[in-house]
Amino acid sequence: MQFDNHKSIYLQLVDMLCEQILTGKWPPDEKIPSVRDMGMLVQVNPNTVLRAYDLLQQNGIVFNKRGIGYFVDKGAVERILEYRREDFFQTTLPTFFKTMHLLKVTPEEVIARYTLFQKNSTDATSDGSAFNNLTT
Repeated sequence: MQFDNHKSIYLQLVDMLCEQILTGKWPPDEKIPSVRDMGMLVQVNPNTVLRAYDLLQQNGIVFNKRGIGYFVDKGAVERILEYRREDFFQTTLPTFFKTMHLLKVTPEEVIARYTLFQKNSTDATSDGSAFNNLTT
């Protein structure tokens, strides 16, 4: 997994885990990789993975069955969508609009590109390649 130096690794891991849940790779009530296995998969310290799992647990996205492991919560998809949509509208979109304005990009140009993206994309998620061959 390639990490961005401008964001904490555990938060990037949270984003990747949420994407796996949103895409259905890990449906509700499914066990996710152990802290140790995830650490080896993405090549980070298990304590970093534990920090990510703890944040997901605090937000009701995963739950821990003591001695068994972490599982995807039944309401995880809805919680992730709610948080990500709010973040998109509050953070990403204003920056996007500012850039559009500065570059004199029209809404029509954006719509045309988005339409092309939809036609050519079978998976609108980011990289996630580290998770493609994951087995739990």
